[in-house]
Amino acid sequence: MEKYPELFSEHMLGPYKLKNRFMVSPMTRISADEDGMPNSRMERYYKRFAKGGFAAVISEGIYTDDRYSQGYYNQPGLVSAGHIAAWRPITESVQSSGAVMIAQLMHAGGQSQGNIYIKQTAAPSAVAPKGEKLGFYGGSGPYPVPKEMSEQDISEVKRGFAAAAMNARQAGFNGVEIHAANGYLLDEFLTPYFNEREDSYGGSLQNRMRFLMEVIYDVQQAAGSGMIVGIRISQAKVSDSGYKWRKGEEDAEEIFSLLGKTPLDYIHVTDADGYAPAFGDGTRSLAEAAKEFSGLPVIANGKLQEPRKASALVNANTAEFISLGTGALANPDAPKRIRKGKELKEFNPEEILMPLADIKDSEL
Repeated sequence: MEKYPELFSEHMLGPYKLKNRFMVSPMTRISADEDGMPNSRMERYYKRFAKGGFAAVISEGIYTDDRYSQGYYNQPGLVSAGHIAAWRPITESVQSSGAVMIAQLMHAGGQSQGNIYIKQTAAPSAVAPKGEKLGFYGGSGPYPVPKEMSEQDISEVKRGFAAAAMNARQAGFNGVEIHAANGYLLDEFLTPYFNEREDSYGGSLQNRMRFLMEVIYDVQQAAGSGMIVGIRISQAKVSDSGYKWRKGEEDAEEIFSLLGKTPLDYIHVTDADGYAPAFGDGTRSLAEAAKEFSGLPVIANGKLQEPRKASALVNANTAEFISLGTGALANPDAPKRIRKGKELKEFNPEEILMPLADIKDSEL
């Protein structure tokens, strides 16, 4: 008898029937060519997850325009005809190996630490991210103070997200995920200390959500029918790992309630521990808050490779799907291992992410 049957049951996501509840979460691997072109090394890397039994693979964050969006050198793009053509062998390979593939659309905002198009960074306000750039993504030293975005800049970003969604469709992706987590641009607008604006994009939580809501509708329209459209949300940031929403569950209720009124197919929540209370002892997990306040399908992420925890979230209808990040890096065949009752390997960051987080030969 199968030990965790609920994790291996089929379930719909948007217009697609997924074969199980396991997904690969987006992880920056800085392995594209210098001009943002995906390559055969990335194709072999992504294909392993599909062959390993994952029902869906969400790409690493892909930059959306040739202005301020790129976050890291050797990050892939979805801006040019060349980018579209270079992604096609990857999406075809993943799909022919049994998984759907979703493109994560990302604007790095003030947390950008490598951009071949523009050296300056742009954010809601002229506030530098905390801490220092990430060494394993090729950065060093403190983040610079970004330029405060004008309304024209905001319009350009929205056009970039919409164009990237159309490009994702042409590149063969089954859907797109809007990256509004981890301190990147859309999350910066949501965060009071990053967003000191006094116009309609700053101030109240509803105003700080405005840009994100506009991006959601623009992307939904641009992606067109038959495409999954989701969003990724977190409290923590790359530059501020301990950050929590100021009003805790009260903010969560407002954020997720607003998202629940959109045409999104899912909310992907990520936390240090996706099973644990997110707002202090005795509170809901981020997945529980997303489900209760939005009513939308939820993907839960954060140390959930332990099947007991993953199973509990799915059984309780807290999350429809579980995404694995480092658990998938250590076990690209995690679904097959769990189904057979095999032990999962421990993730070793020294082996995979050091000295740089690029794809290693051992992963191919």
